[in-house]
Amino acid sequence: MTATAPPFGPPPSVPAIRRPLAAAGLLAALLGVVFGLLLAVAGPASAHAALTGSDPQDGAVVATAPKQVTLTFSEQVAVDKGSIRILDPNGKRADTEAAPLDLHSGSTVKYGVALHTGLPDGTYTVAWQAVSADSHPVSGAFTFSIGAPSETTVALPDNEAGGGLVGTLYGIARYAAYTGFIVLAGGAAFVLACWQRGAGARPLQRLVVRGWMTLTVATLAMLLLRNPYTGSGKLADAFDLDGLQAVLDTKPGAALVSRLLLLGASALFIAVLFGAYAKREDEREKKDLTFGLAAGGTVIAAGIAGTWALAEHASTGIQPGIAMPVDVLHLLAVATWLGGLAALLVALYRTPDVTPDAVRRFSRIAFCAVLVVVATGIYQSWRQLGSWSALTGTGYGQLLLVKVGLVAVLVGVASFSRRWTGRLAAGGGAVTETRAAEIGAEAGAETGAGAGMEADVATASSSGDSTAQDPARADPARADPARAAQLARQKAAVATAEKKRVRDADPDRSGLRRSVLAEVGVAVALLAVTTILTSTEPGRTEEEAARASNAAAAPAVSGPVNLTLPFDTGGQNGKGTVRMDIDPGRTGTNALHLWIEDSQGKAMDVPEVKLALTLKSKDIGPLPVVPVRLTEGHWTSSGLQIPMAGDWTVAATVRTSDIDQTTVDKNVKIG
Repeated sequence: MTATAPPFGPPPSVPAIRRPLAAAGLLAALLGVVFGLLLAVAGPASAHAALTGSDPQDGAVVATAPKQVTLTFSEQVAVDKGSIRILDPNGKRADTEAAPLDLHSGSTVKYGVALHTGLPDGTYTVAWQAVSADSHPVSGAFTFSIGAPSETTVALPDNEAGGGLVGTLYGIARYAAYTGFIVLAGGAAFVLACWQRGAGARPLQRLVVRGWMTLTVATLAMLLLRNPYTGSGKLADAFDLDGLQAVLDTKPGAALVSRLLLLGASALFIAVLFGAYAKREDEREKKDLTFGLAAGGTVIAAGIAGTWALAEHASTGIQPGIAMPVDVLHLLAVATWLGGLAALLVALYRTPDVTPDAVRRFSRIAFCAVLVVVATGIYQSWRQLGSWSALTGTGYGQLLLVKVGLVAVLVGVASFSRRWTGRLAAGGGAVTETRAAEIGAEAGAETGAGAGMEADVATASSSGDSTAQDPARADPARADPARAAQLARQKAAVATAEKKRVRDADPDRSGLRRSVLAEVGVAVALLAVTTILTSTEPGRTEEEAARASNAAAAPAVSGPVNLTLPFDTGGQNGKGTVRMDIDPGRTGTNALHLWIEDSQGKAMDVPEVKLALTLKSKDIGPLPVVPVRLTEGHWTSSGLQIPMAGDWTVAATVRTSDIDQTTVDKNVKIG
């Protein structure tokens, strides 16, 4: 007779209980760190588009009020009636409040707003807000002055669009959406390509369904938050129906709605995968259904990935026709790799039936996915950076270096997983597989014995067996069919637990579980950095904006401007020379010194001297300057205002008598 174990088996050891708890605690800690990272960096979203120029420029002083204010951007932006506002020193609107004028010329993206006529002198504030072509909000403000700077009651905004509580919630929803897609697509791919028996495993079913639910809820949240995220920044506006309608008319809104429709199709895919497919027994029918599910699932996953590519970085900039399919391929490869890792981790910890063959197949697929991720990632990096200097000199490049480092760590940990996989496939799991099969057979026999008890009770009852008819003398299990069924279920549960214990005792399997857990932990951090990266201004654009800003701000001439202008008024003693110094010769306030000398080079007094500065390219001027006489032949002005850099015409009018005067001019670059 073969000895049998007690019905409930020996109690599990304390280390056996602590290991799963410790693993779960480690993963929870990693998730906490990631969300802390998201909250720490969550702020105003840096976007793809940048303001590269304006007319008037920031800080410029113009002699007369311009007819309009224009803004130039690095790429296409979406603007509406209130996107650009001009405020006078008292905070009142100085523009006509009409929709911005589209002033595009070739590849130059420019918008303008018309100003009221007769604006008084003073400092004016330009506040603007728009939505970049890659779906992220951009905003800013600057000032210019008419006549001379003045005090202003307008306070420049201290936070940009996309910040605050709404920006934080939107960022978390973006992270959840990426996570849900990766778990949904990668988990389903793991079942179909690596372990088809896993379609009937409840832990894997729950994982994929939760991925679907996470992506659906995150997409709905992003759709509702889109209006306040790109507009007012007020959480209450998430339920503004007019704002929601406006969002649906935009490219990001259409992408989110398309994602919801595709999620409806993916719900049907999940129902078939874990319903009819899991129960299918005929191998030929199952093979055909596998092909159909794989083809349909690939189309749905590519469509969902396309909703990101069509509305974000890949859809704008250089080579969008190549960048969008590459981005879809990149997302699918990432989902196959990282989502498959999550499914493998669940299978190793929660499903004792996963086989070494399934692990080996995933290892091969993951290796191919990594190659695709690296190849597409290199192209994306080149497209978004454009130069080696942007790799270290921009926020996007620095985040990219962090991402590359995490990918390298992930690949390094994956190499250990491949080593454990090789050992497991080479025979490390053979003993445990055999023992697990024996335990399964024993459980089946015990379950059959429980069913036999019920049959014995029924037979004894029909034949009038005195023992069966006497409950006091009968075995309780025989007398009560429900009790017999309960015992059978308990024995089956004990057998399953023993089966899992035997598998967990395999050192190769345990080593694989630890390395996969480490991979998933690094993948969680990698996904957080990737989410932040997708909402960061690409290095190429940041450098272009910096170059344009520096070109506008850099002085054309370094140091004081020195001019010499000979003159001849035509009268007696009417010939001489005007010498002029403008210091420092840059935009803003300058000091002017002017000397007049006769034809012999001696100081010459004249009744009157006046100056005028004109910037013809910008239709500015003439700006009058009346210097004050200091000594014989020497005049000065300490408040000469140069509103902006350019090729200025400096004209000097000299009067040597009541009727004799002349005007001489000269062009000079003043920065």
